[in-house]
Amino acid sequence: MIAIESLSKRFPRVTALDRLTVGIEPGVTGLVGANGAGKSTLIKILLGLSPASEGTASVLGMDVATQGGAIRERVGYMPEHDCLPPDVSATEFVVHMARMSGLPATAARERTADTLRHVGLYEERYRPMGGYSTGMKQRVKLAQALVHDPRLVLLDEPTNGLDPVGRDEMLGLIRRVHTDFGISVLVTSHLLGELERTSDHIVVIDGGKLLRSSSTAEFTQRTAVLAVEVTDTDEHPDGTAALRTALRKAGLVPHEPAPDSAMAPGAGHLVTLDIGGEAQGADESVFDTVRDTAAELGLGLVRMEQRRHQISEVFTERSAGDVA
Repeated sequence: MIAIESLSKRFPRVTALDRLTVGIEPGVTGLVGANGAGKSTLIKILLGLSPASEGTASVLGMDVATQGGAIRERVGYMPEHDCLPPDVSATEFVVHMARMSGLPATAARERTADTLRHVGLYEERYRPMGGYSTGMKQRVKLAQALVHDPRLVLLDEPTNGLDPVGRDEMLGLIRRVHTDFGISVLVTSHLLGELERTSDHIVVIDGGKLLRSSSTAEFTQRTAVLAVEVTDTDEHPDGTAALRTALRKAGLVPHEPAPDSAMAPGAGHLVTLDIGGEAQGADESVFDTVRDTAAELGLGLVRMEQRRHQISEVFTERSAGDVA
């Protein structure tokens, strides 16, 4: 869908992109990086709206340097900033954007109604957008990016300004763009957890450079740490301490609690221990031993799960490497 080779973008006092090379395959791809990492700059280059300082990039096989207009006809774009005219209804605006993308008048109206229904704005489609909430405005921006049935949509920080419920709803819509309609998605965000839940593939950039590009499953594969949450009892008012002692007698090696663990609510009810294997999973006998040990102590077993890596660890590793 997108091919980027040694792409750089330099401004007088800052380098936004620094020899970036990455490929984007069909599906939902998350582009993650802190504010100022170069995400929006990259989107503008891919749309042919801003020239690169050096390097090459193509979208759907078209060169961004010479075929920007053709790219924008075939790609949907949801900008980060507020760009909606307040005195115009959602229907008028989305129909206009559909016509701008080349749809005939009748087809534009039909596609607009279908798209606004898909994003949950059908009942509010004739209201002026100046009275819309932030979540509704974000849905209009998503609708105009989808109305001309593109092969690829570029979504720049689509959850900005939304509350947790609004973020969940928007992420659900983004996922359905691919699963229901087969449209590939490149979505940017500085919130790591969002992309873990939504994307098939993750591209991490920092300071305009590529840190890592791999499938979400590889990013979040299981670690060799088992987390066990238990409840206290009258016989064992400190259930975690009792469980650690019993696990040691059973031949396992639980981690010692962190010095400040008691300061965090609920932290004292969690026991962690190393187990064998990461992606392949641990020996099942370890799980049986933990379960049986908790049962023998009379502790309530709330959960027992193998922990997973998080995308944030990429930035932690980068920081540690910089210090070293």
